[in-house]
Amino acid sequence: MNASIHTRGLTKHFGRIAALNGVDLDVEEGSIYALVGANGAGKTTFIKLLMNILRSTAGEATVLGIPARHLAGKHFNRIGYVSENQEIPGWMTVAAWMEYWRPYYPQWDRELEQQLINQFELPLKRRLKDLSRGMRMKAAFASSLAYRPALIVLDEPFSGLDPLVRDELIEGLLDRAPESTIFLSSHDLAEIESFASHVGYLAEGKILFSEEMASLSNRFSDVTITLDGPATLPAVAPPDWLQLQANGAVVHFVHSGYAGEPSEHAIHAAFPTARSFSFDPMPLRSIFLAIAKSERNHLPTAASDEQQRRSVA
Repeated sequence: MNASIHTRGLTKHFGRIAALNGVDLDVEEGSIYALVGANGAGKTTFIKLLMNILRSTAGEATVLGIPARHLAGKHFNRIGYVSENQEIPGWMTVAAWMEYWRPYYPQWDRELEQQLINQFELPLKRRLKDLSRGMRMKAAFASSLAYRPALIVLDEPFSGLDPLVRDELIEGLLDRAPESTIFLSSHDLAEIESFASHVGYLAEGKILFSEEMASLSNRFSDVTITLDGPATLPAVAPPDWLQLQANGAVVHFVHSGYAGEPSEHAIHAAFPTARSFSFDPMPLRSIFLAIAKSERNHLPTAASDEQQRRSVA
């Protein structure tokens, strides 16, 4: 596996506060990798370490094979970076903004630039400060994609944008996917689910899992069991049964290690008098909430050891 992003033991302290605590992550070349987590989980800090905006307290990170702490100048010819808080000079017109960046990137593609301007319907003669937030983000995207970077890093790129603008930006990203690795953090779980190939969950500065989106979707299942009478829960439930609860004759939980037939046999054995069982797939938002609630209650998320170690990108 060729990793566009590689970290081992990456740690960042702000005084006594550990924003990141020993993060191990590999983002495979050519993937579309989404890093998710609650506010304060450390996502932006992680990205700033990758971009050499911050220095790590411990551990290592490499980006396109270069130690992150050495990234400078020409290295960014191959990296596109857009942040939700990115400062853009409002006095510039869109045309001046694009013209300003061209000399910095020898591989700048004027034909692609024009394609992005048309695709995003950017008004070249208008000043950036007079544009909506969505249009300013489009201008930032266009200037970061026009030089065909090998790696595109996006920090909360869709935050606060209307659905139409999000769709247009995602379409622009997907057009670049065949030639770039895309790494983004986002709270917009529904949008991520529609196009990301891999996902990682960051909580309190630690990676809880990192895997292919398809694998994650397959191993989480919403389980409902209907019994003949009032339910009795196991004294000790398997660690991958999250939020186990009973309401009359109905038992419900989230299975975070669902493996098809073997898992169903184990559930049947635990509830031999059940009248019916249902095993339903879960959208990413529901998975995210189940994990977050389990973390809040100090319960393990219970992927197998192999799954928890997995750091494909």
